[in-house]
Amino acid sequence: MKKIVLATANTHKVIEFQSILNELVSDLELVPASDFLDVPEVAETGATFAENALIKARAINVFTKLPTLADDSGLVVDALNGAPGIFSARYAGLTATDAENVEKLLIEIKDISPDLLFARFECAIALVDSQQNLELVVEGQMPGQVIKEVRGANGFGYDPVFVPQGLAKTSAELSDQEKNQ
Repeated sequence: MKKIVLATANTHKVIEFQSILNELVSDLELVPASDFLDVPEVAETGATFAENALIKARAINVFTKLPTLADDSGLVVDALNGAPGIFSARYAGLTATDAENVEKLLIEIKDISPDLLFARFECAIALVDSQQNLELVVEGQMPGQVIKEVRGANGFGYDPVFVPQGLAKTSAELSDQEKNQ
């Protein structure tokens, strides 16, 4: 079985990645970086999601010597000039919870017309395998809009206030199967 390290300590991301990868690859063991002793904390110093994903994948690959996947993702709200953007996880502060980040977003958008709340989740995933001299980055986005109320209990982050384009439910109201399509 092939081992790949997932450069995160976020249990939600580990579960989400494992669920998606299990459907695609049968002989893959996804190992969270947090399973390694003394794994370094990697600062996200990039200016884009892609740069941050690559920074994390490179650092954890050097530490573990195993192929490493890393992602960086976040919510981009057009009416807020792209905020929270690459600061999505720490929008309300370095130690902010998901609920605190959502609360700050709701305060920021309270006076903006719902018709102008176009947004998108952006994600960059980097794969680094120094043994194979491989660095790969892929990017994607899910368009939609933010709403001014929290709805749903599935997911994490901004899922309770994000409605994907073409749907009437927030990401937090979708099943894992619906969300991963």
